[in-house]
Amino acid sequence: MPAPATVPDFLELVRKGGLVPDKKLDDLLGRHRATGTPQTIDQAAAALVRDAQLTFFQAKQLKLGRYKRFTIGSKYRLLELIGAGGMGAVYLCEHTLMKRLVALKVLPVEKLEDPSNLDRFYREARAVAALDHPNIVRAYDIDQYEKLHFLVMEYVDGASLQEIIARHATEKKLFDPVRAAHYIAQAAVGMQHAHELGMVHRDIKPGNLLLDRTGVIKVLDMGLARFFNKQQDSVTEKYDDKCVLGTADYLAPEQAVSNIVDVRADIYSLGGTLYFMLTGQTPFPDGTIAAKLVAHQTSEPRAVEEFRSDVPAGVLAVLRKMMAKDPIDRYQEPIEVAEALAEWAEAPLGLPPEVEMPVLCPLVRELAGPPAPDRSGASPPLARVLFGPGRGVFARSGESSIRSRSRAPGSGGTASAAALPPTPTAANARFRSGADTPVNGPISTGRASASPTAPIPGRPKPASSTAKKRPAPTIEAATVAVPARSRVWLIIAIALVVAVLFVVGMVVAYQVGKGAKEANVPADSVRPM
Repeated sequence: MPAPATVPDFLELVRKGGLVPDKKLDDLLGRHRATGTPQTIDQAAAALVRDAQLTFFQAKQLKLGRYKRFTIGSKYRLLELIGAGGMGAVYLCEHTLMKRLVALKVLPVEKLEDPSNLDRFYREARAVAALDHPNIVRAYDIDQYEKLHFLVMEYVDGASLQEIIARHATEKKLFDPVRAAHYIAQAAVGMQHAHELGMVHRDIKPGNLLLDRTGVIKVLDMGLARFFNKQQDSVTEKYDDKCVLGTADYLAPEQAVSNIVDVRADIYSLGGTLYFMLTGQTPFPDGTIAAKLVAHQTSEPRAVEEFRSDVPAGVLAVLRKMMAKDPIDRYQEPIEVAEALAEWAEAPLGLPPEVEMPVLCPLVRELAGPPAPDRSGASPPLARVLFGPGRGVFARSGESSIRSRSRAPGSGGTASAAALPPTPTAANARFRSGADTPVNGPISTGRASASPTAPIPGRPKPASSTAKKRPAPTIEAATVAVPARSRVWLIIAIALVVAVLFVVGMVVAYQVGKGAKEANVPADSVRPM
């Protein structure tokens, strides 16, 4: 249908699209007539957006003459287009039955040309749905409507690190290194959860790390990178079990030559992301894809010190270890990265600046619920999100947070989740403990000490924030409570008193017995002297 030419034409499309009930639309028009009917289509669209009746996306489509397909099946109402491109389209939708916001990620059409891709997509999406961690974007459902196959995901009200760092670069500002440590540590904790279930992302990059308004990082496309990988600057040429997958700017050296990689490749890519956050550019920004792949294998990126001098030496040491060329020289598990960054990630951190977050239309804000807390500098509830009561960092429902590994010496590989029996340890129990962690306290890995595979010379050991607090005794308990040392001395004193009384008793009994014997001797039995 052609684009509307007048305001009445535009309002007629609104009615046809069924986005605003007729009665409500009439009421709104009657109210606006008192102040003057909008003279242009743009004014009419802006008024409906301002009154929380249309979203930005819906208004734009209506102005182009498109009034159909604002629903997907009977369950989802399209609100906004979050993103589109080589990775497919992502829509913000309202689940009309559950009345909550979700993100629908549509499988790119070209993937449907090979039927095996669809089978693999459903199989791997079911595996991803098993992930349940606050630092991973959750997958709720897999669905189909007509020819659209899509994944229903958690909606993250925030922006990717790619967008945030690009904004800083535009403003010629460098990202705060303490914030960078916070966000990388959170991503590492989420990656560890997936690693414990035998998953490798294979495309960790700033665009796949989302920061929400409360300061929580969420890893996107965990386990599904092969289906939603962008074509631009990607080394992926075909989607099968023999493909090399990833984005050239952050690809681990071993990943460029083999599709058999483990979580240490993700650690390298996470290090490249940290480098991007600290410098505002990728480790090897120049040249073709092939030149970048060679550089990852043979060259070192420019030192961060050439860009800035305010990054702590310990953070730079962590970065170098994450981006070591040989996987053996890196951290062997993501949680070791979080432990190494704990010294800075435990520091209180304010909420992300509002300017870094996306602008929501009134309708979406209304559906999203109450606004975030006051943004005047309060610390985000990261400790509650990561280590809250009843929410193990890695495992759920009483499972051990750290599973036993089947690793050949030096290989760094892990067995599948099914082959990893729980191995409860004291350190693991402390790490999974959340009930004793302050709600707004700092991040803590909760381990007693840093991993022996990840030493950082000269860095003090981070203090654990999960030590249990001794409950204050009640008045009744205080009247009878006796320190352990005093109890020992009391027992010794009682034993001594009992022993003395026993000895005294024996002496008295002896004297009494002797006197009685002498009193019973006959007089004639006594010989005169």
